Amino acid sequence: MLTLRFADGTLTLDDLGEHAALLDGLVVFDGRVKRHRAKACAYAEILRRLHGKVEYADEAKKYEVLDVVERDARPLRPYQTQAIDAWLAAKKRGVVVLPTGAGKSYVALKCILATQRSTLVLAPTIDLVQQWASDLEARLGCPIGRYGGGDKDLKPITVATYDSGVLIMPWHGDKFGLLICDECHHLPAGVTSSVAEACLAPFRLGLTATPERTDGMHARLDELLGAEVHRSQITELEGNFLANYQVEVLHVALDPDEQESYTANRKEYLAFARKSGVDFSKPDGWQQFIAAAARDPQGRAAMRCYREQKRLSRASRAKLRAVWELVRDHPGERCLVFTEDNDTAYEIGRRFVAPVMTHHTKGPERKRMLERFRSGAWPLLITSKVLNEGVDVPEVAVGIIVSGSGSVREHVQRLGRLLRPGVGKVAVLYEILSANTAEAYTSERRRSHVAFGGEQEVFDLEAGMDGQHAES
Repeated sequence: MLTLRFADGTLTLDDLGEHAALLDGLVVFDGRVKRHRAKACAYAEILRRLHGKVEYADEAKKYEVLDVVERDARPLRPYQTQAIDAWLAAKKRGVVVLPTGAGKSYVALKCILATQRSTLVLAPTIDLVQQWASDLEARLGCPIGRYGGGDKDLKPITVATYDSGVLIMPWHGDKFGLLICDECHHLPAGVTSSVAEACLAPFRLGLTATPERTDGMHARLDELLGAEVHRSQITELEGNFLANYQVEVLHVALDPDEQESYTANRKEYLAFARKSGVDFSKPDGWQQFIAAAARDPQGRAAMRCYREQKRLSRASRAKLRAVWELVRDHPGERCLVFTEDNDTAYEIGRRFVAPVMTHHTKGPERKRMLERFRSGAWPLLITSKVLNEGVDVPEVAVGIIVSGSGSVREHVQRLGRLLRPGVGKVAVLYEILSANTAEAYTSERRRSHVAFGGEQEVFDLEAGMDGQHAES
């Protein structure tokens, strides 16, 4: 009889024989073990094809049937109900696209309750792992496993980082019937996709506010998690389920000496690029520049000029004065300040004697920072990128972008930090740009989203793309 087993993140099939045609495209013969082998993620499709046609023994799955209930259930919002119904109709597989602050984690909770199978939740950072685990424990009243950042505790419901998931799947990929991927746009990237391939979970849920990727790899989400089953835009939920918001772009002129230095450095860097035949209008233009700079001694000077003109446009003295004026214009309100790089964040922190959170900030310190920010003891918090994604930031209505990449995703995520609803709340996101620099083009690109009055981009413009296109 045909026997299905889990082995090191894959499935093996004994005695498939003449039935191999039923699984065409899913299995290959592995001469090392004299068995057919498949990706673990093909488990559900293999069972569908075999059902009623071939007698088989399923020794692969080791996941449990749960009996968990929610404490103090709250009413679902209409779009949450639509998302859950669509996921259930798609046989409990698929991607749900909801804006930050729209309650993606509560949708996931309802999907766990509807499935009642051992569940693995994957998130990109330790902060999000802790946030997910704490929220699930509070709502379900049962211990939640944590894996990553020193924790190695597997339970019927476990939360792990993507990186940890890659490591544990060859050993434990058979122990989960439901796989939930938060910020699932990370999933198709490089080795990260193996975490979904090596898990046999027949039920899968992807959650994100911005699934599109500039490399086009978001198309793999269909294979790894299922097709997109629901999408709600910020503009559809604004005013009812998310806070009303406005976006203001402020152009500030560099001081004369900074403008002179910016112009000189930019001129030298672009002259080298032209001499080297670099075409920034092409998708690989930035890679061309890096390669040329690495080969030529003059290229190293050109790279220094590139970095200096970027530094001047990102953190000019005029920008820092503008930040101070905006903070003064919002007395008594909590304010988040976003930067593209750590150096700028630390400089603002030193000047304003304000707390700074970067990827160097340890977990316990991050927790204390957010607690003090939440209480109002610290009305100002400066961050580079660690609060862009997913972390549940306390209610805040004012955001100031001092610098950023050309990424649409990053811009939407930063806006999302401000959209937790509140009575009479109107959030405002300020974007400070250095006039007469390439930042204007960068801003135009990252604001190409319906949330900012633009058209929805097919591809997200990832960090670094501004360096490629602004010079064309």
